[in-house]
Amino acid sequence: MGQIIDIKNRLKSRNNKEKSKSSKPAEIVDMTEAREAIINSERRVVKRTILSEFIGAFAIVPERGLLKVALHDISEKGVSFNIEDSQSYFRHDQEVAMRVYLNHKTFFPFVVKLRNQRFIVDEGVTRVGADFVPDSMNNTALHHFVKFIENVSATLKTDSGDIQVSHIANR
Repeated sequence: MGQIIDIKNRLKSRNNKEKSKSSKPAEIVDMTEAREAIINSERRVVKRTILSEFIGAFAIVPERGLLKVALHDISEKGVSFNIEDSQSYFRHDQEVAMRVYLNHKTFFPFVVKLRNQRFIVDEGVTRVGADFVPDSMNNTALHHFVKFIENVSATLKTDSGDIQVSHIANR
């Protein structure tokens, strides 16, 4: 008979070589941020338009009056807004009347149902998310208002200190 080759020793030496090549510990990847991004992108089924001090808005706090809020974003389904402090003026699922002012006296009323609120530490504001309450006002007007905001915000420009003329005299 021929020679017998002992395969056990050969496999053992090959495995030791492979282990020494990959002796670096495996890299640990935190999937929390990636997962949150995926969840948020899936949760957003409608286009949102980000607003930053674009329009004056107020929420009506029962038995207290108008509370100035800063609209953060708007979509066909709802709106989110910021309140300047961490105080909670509202509760979950509460319906709140809101006003968007087009000038100092003329406003556009609508009603929202609060879905969430959280304190944004970096900005020092409480962000409130809310859905529009159907049939609380003219839904057609609200739809067109949202479309108007989307279209206007797509072409907004920032004033870089353009010179204003106060009086032009004919010469």
